[in-house]
Amino acid sequence: MGRRLNEEGVSIISVLLEDDLCERSATMESRARRTRLRSVVGICLFLALTSIVYLGYFCPDHVCALTSREIKESVRLSESLSAGPVSDCRAFRGVLKTGGTLFGKHLVRDLDLQRPCSCQRRRKRCFCFRPNRNENWLFSRYSTGWKCGLHADWTELTSCVDAELNKIEGDGIKRRYFYITIIRDPVARYLSEFRHVQRGATWRGARHWCGGAQANIPQCYPGSSWQGVSLEQFMACPYNLASNRQTRMLADLSIIGCYNSTLSSLERDRLMLASAKHNLQFMPFFMLTEYQKVGQYSFEETFGMRFAVAFEQHNATLSAATMATLSAEQLDAVRRLNRLDLELYDFAKNLAFQRFKRLRDRDPYFVQRFQHLGELPSRQSATEFNWDSVIEDTTDIE
Repeated sequence: MGRRLNEEGVSIISVLLEDDLCERSATMESRARRTRLRSVVGICLFLALTSIVYLGYFCPDHVCALTSREIKESVRLSESLSAGPVSDCRAFRGVLKTGGTLFGKHLVRDLDLQRPCSCQRRRKRCFCFRPNRNENWLFSRYSTGWKCGLHADWTELTSCVDAELNKIEGDGIKRRYFYITIIRDPVARYLSEFRHVQRGATWRGARHWCGGAQANIPQCYPGSSWQGVSLEQFMACPYNLASNRQTRMLADLSIIGCYNSTLSSLERDRLMLASAKHNLQFMPFFMLTEYQKVGQYSFEETFGMRFAVAFEQHNATLSAATMATLSAEQLDAVRRLNRLDLELYDFAKNLAFQRFKRLRDRDPYFVQRFQHLGELPSRQSATEFNWDSVIEDTTDIE
């Protein structure tokens, strides 16, 4: 970070020096003004470098260890938020990854298996094969890639996965699938997507495949991206799929006529929410982003597997920093746009803790296990999920 700021300072000084060389015939008064200006620039640079040294020595690493990317994100954040620059250095940690990205990496990197996934350096792809043959046990962005499209939803995956694996492994292989997902607080998730799009991200790789065809969804912006969009513009577009995205992605969209539904909005929303709840209920495992330890314990007990690291709970996210700047009217508007997701999240939270309680109550070593998640007694303990066994049914609601 220090080197980057120093290079910026050198470029400023160079410009000033170039101006000085081009104006040798200027008066003594103008030279004096330039001298004063260079002095001011020099003092600013000295103060900046002093601040860097101070932070480096006196600010705790876990709080203020800033990468160049985090600095750039914090600068963009302070420039775009009406509340002014962020004063607490902990808010700079807003680029922490949450939800599916982090859990997906845990699956390929940290599961304690007899045959761990093989991950290549500087590549996002890992090979995750079963113990005795080269058949995939994991279908995800980090193992097989986006075979069913960017961030494929339940409707796309259930009609795509088997065909894609047949292309890789051949036909005639009997497979049993366990769909899992990550649910996040709807307001935080919506604001996170808003910030992601505001920085220039798009969903161009998404296929929105449903009913044997790809949906043709109007674009909210005329150019190649929606970079720089305001929150009001983001909320105003009627074609923006960010609203209630979790409900839509978990539902069977074929029951509402896919993306060209002729149903009333009230009936469409009712059916979509009911379908999302149904599909979530019959997943053997799902996790709430806001409860990492509960999710880790539930996964390990459900599948009889162990992670070699403890999941960390990161609460200082970019969406949280954005949320803190919203007015009451803006926050209400975000909630209205995501009312289905809010209801789905309440349902998911209740269900997740019902399952957690069931798993906890049957575990005589729960207290010790929960306090020492991620700690393995020895490498001899590496386990392999028995794909031919019937896992305990955790899909019923008590």
